[in-house]
Amino acid sequence: MKKNIFSMICAVGVCCSMLTGCDLIDYHPYDTKISGAHHINSKNISLIEERCANRDEVTFAVISDTQRWYDEMKVAVNSINARTDIDFVVHCGDMSDFGATKEFVLQRDIMQRLNVPYVVVIGNHDCLGTGADAYRYIFGDMNFSFNAGNTHFVCLNTNALEYDYSVPIPDFEFIRADRENIPASVTHTVAVMHAMPYSEQFNNNVAEIFEQEVMKYPTLRFCLCGHDHSSKVLDLFGDGVSYYECGAAKRREYLVFTLKKDGGHSYEVVRY
Repeated sequence: MKKNIFSMICAVGVCCSMLTGCDLIDYHPYDTKISGAHHINSKNISLIEERCANRDEVTFAVISDTQRWYDEMKVAVNSINARTDIDFVVHCGDMSDFGATKEFVLQRDIMQRLNVPYVVVIGNHDCLGTGADAYRYIFGDMNFSFNAGNTHFVCLNTNALEYDYSVPIPDFEFIRADRENIPASVTHTVAVMHAMPYSEQFNNNVAEIFEQEVMKYPTLRFCLCGHDHSSKVLDLFGDGVSYYECGAAKRREYLVFTLKKDGGHSYEVVRY
């Protein structure tokens, strides 16, 4: 009997020892206690605007849908860092697959290796679980904007389906207020989002209104998006405005755009 009790005590002791081991205790995947860099978008926007101030031409890279593909993402960062012409990077969303905090942290830490500033738009997978809270803490507001040279970048949450249409997405109040605060030096605009109009994520009841509202910005150059995991160019509304979709990291490709002084632009699909 004493032997059995002693064995039980030993077993409990071993279990307690195991439970206190650092390698065996982890936070809940949706715990939003996050360490490390945060409020990244606003900090990097300041760097982008300073870097591109009074510039006639600006070159930037676009990546998207890096969820799960961490190794590919590391190679993409190395590829961008190897170039000397990139002023900043735009991520079109879906850093995570399940909205788990650890996914955001891992992706953030990879992107922190970039030699240039970057911003991240929220994707539909980033809205899952407590992903929206993690996104807000690490990156900031879901709708934001900045200026690079003479071009205004308006970056929008278009993942209406993930909110069951319970909140206004796209946020037209934000769009209208944003337009009113554009400096006089801005002559062109680029709209950035994760899911383009007419995708299953977009609130397609307002797709045409969205087109009308973004067209009111100073000379809309083009729109950027991700979501469908393949690179393509579409004139969705037949109005001459191209929607450039960036392929997912699993395809090992990203886009590079150069905005030119005369209002034109060039782009390339970079495969790595």
